[in-house]
Amino acid sequence: MEEIGNLSVRELRGVGPKLAEKLAQYGVNDLEDLLFHLPLRYQDRTRITPIAALREGVDVVIEGEIRAADTVFGRRRSLVARIQDGTGTVTLRFFHFSAAQKNNLRTGTLLRCFGQVRRGASGLEMYHPEYRTLQDAGEPVDETLTPIYPTTEGIGQNQWRNLCSQALTYLRRAQVAELLPPDNAFTYELAAALQYLHAPPPDASLEQMREGQHPAQLRLALEELVAHNLSLYRLRQLQQKDGAPELPPKPQEQASFLDSLPFTPTSAQRRVLAEISADLSRPLPMLRLVQGDVGSGKTLVAAGAALQALANGYQVALMAPTEILAEQHWQNFHAWFEPMGISMEWLSGRTKGAKRASALGRIASGEAGLVIGTHALFQDDVVFAKLGLVIVDEQHRFGVHQRLSLTEKSALGTGRPHQLVMTATPIPRTLSMVAYADLDCSIIDELPPGRQPVGTVLIDASRRDEVVDRVAAACARGRQAYWVCTLIEESDALQAQAAEATAEELRTALPELNIALIHGRMKAADKEQVMAAFKAGDIALLVATTVIEVGVDVSNASLMIIENPERLGLAQLHQLRGRVGRGAAASHCVLLYQSPLSSNGKQRLGAMRESNDGFYIAEKDLELRGPGEVLGTRQTGLMEFRVASLPAHDHLLEAVHTVSDRVRSECPDRIDAIIRRWTGTREQFARV
Repeated sequence: MEEIGNLSVRELRGVGPKLAEKLAQYGVNDLEDLLFHLPLRYQDRTRITPIAALREGVDVVIEGEIRAADTVFGRRRSLVARIQDGTGTVTLRFFHFSAAQKNNLRTGTLLRCFGQVRRGASGLEMYHPEYRTLQDAGEPVDETLTPIYPTTEGIGQNQWRNLCSQALTYLRRAQVAELLPPDNAFTYELAAALQYLHAPPPDASLEQMREGQHPAQLRLALEELVAHNLSLYRLRQLQQKDGAPELPPKPQEQASFLDSLPFTPTSAQRRVLAEISADLSRPLPMLRLVQGDVGSGKTLVAAGAALQALANGYQVALMAPTEILAEQHWQNFHAWFEPMGISMEWLSGRTKGAKRASALGRIASGEAGLVIGTHALFQDDVVFAKLGLVIVDEQHRFGVHQRLSLTEKSALGTGRPHQLVMTATPIPRTLSMVAYADLDCSIIDELPPGRQPVGTVLIDASRRDEVVDRVAAACARGRQAYWVCTLIEESDALQAQAAEATAEELRTALPELNIALIHGRMKAADKEQVMAAFKAGDIALLVATTVIEVGVDVSNASLMIIENPERLGLAQLHQLRGRVGRGAAASHCVLLYQSPLSSNGKQRLGAMRESNDGFYIAEKDLELRGPGEVLGTRQTGLMEFRVASLPAHDHLLEAVHTVSDRVRSECPDRIDAIIRRWTGTREQFARV
């Protein structure tokens, strides 16, 4: 029997060169690609609903006779048809219509319509329903639930349904390759699962399908997660095949560094430092993710790792996603390493002209041992003499490509540099098992002594004046405060304008306070000056955009106001809140929200009020927003699953690892086919 993957989409009726080209651009070249182009959701068109039983907001099929049809002129011209079925009357309304459509919707015509029922000017209405004329009322309804497919410009739903239906016909006489090892736990064979999901029977549970828990979905979700796991495993193999420089521990330098600190590292920091030190000593590239809640001391761990590489004569690159965070790292590392005689260099997008040329020269010659910067570090003209370790902070802000591009800057013959990836956004264990399967994971699960839990309150924006009074009272006691402005728009300019307007408003309300402003459009030197003044206590209230989300450490700041917190994800809110509670004083965070809050908004802000535990908050964020938002990877191609969904399929992850191991040991020749089937043209993240 022929394999369906060998049959081109050109075999199907209605697929000419133009449509074939569009499908190819979308990653659909053969019939197997088409079968794995799975529906997003389903509509139930298998039963007709009497008009008398219609409910607002529900998708339904109705059938009835047109009793009146006319063009109505109001604020917008519309074509209106009144339909009756013997139990009641409903209005069909079309704002976009042709003369032919108007002629077809004549009194006495029998129609079958599908659409959502809404409350309109004339009672219950359906806007732009799908419809067709009937010869008589006895015509059969659909026998399966109607699939809604993901699509691209120029290919409509009816075309997808027609193509997939033809592919299912071929599936009855050709076979789709079973690529996973046999397993009695599968209640559905692959072909049966595909058949079911493209054409679910009328008695299929829409709720079960919506939650992704039907056995047919679980069979495919497992295979998709296995494909993802195998692609990341391959990524790790590719990373490690070139080897890496062996960087043995330097106990004397480490002891000298740790003894110079004004605090004692926690046992969790020492444990993670030991794990990293062991990795650096091996001739394979370290690939390690360090997670730690806000304020757990990841920077110290990064410094210990950097010192081991530097003491072995290798360069270290530390990359941060924002200038503010990179500058914070620069200040910390400069204070720690300058007394030790370690040469450092700074590089960001704003480093221009002679200053940039000088920095590039020092990096290329090896004169600069530690290089700290932003995305600018992975530009083509940045050449390292002897790069031994790459540290990436706030990994979720970078695409996988960006992280890997730095590891390609090693000198010939030295192998790949070691990688240390850090995040202060705790990642739920299940999600890290999927998203970071190519990395070993360390968790700093202990906060330094003296860290205060931050009390969090929700206050309606209508009580803004009370919040302003609260800021005045805190600053009168010698404390400092942040006022964070958020906007839905991504534009730096709009965010800056909003922050400027808020700062002016607060200066008017609180003339006795020294109020400053910081946002992403300011020059680096100006931002540095503002932060230095805030740290020194010269500024009482700092009005900021979310640029202060990570890395800012001012122990005297004990109050934070976040405007419109409902617009931010929980992880980002938790990061912002982590800017306070760094000193001995009791600290508070006020979430100044706009009414009314959505149900989702209430749950998210409620989680912030309930807990200071970053891992609990990360679990809630995953539950409420999904992995793409939590990881910040929506643009990278990573985690854009077709069937699999987290956390709905968390329970499959143990089986995923077992099946992946079996594939690698029992049928390694199938790995390419499994990865290609599920990632297709999106496999770029799994290549180096």
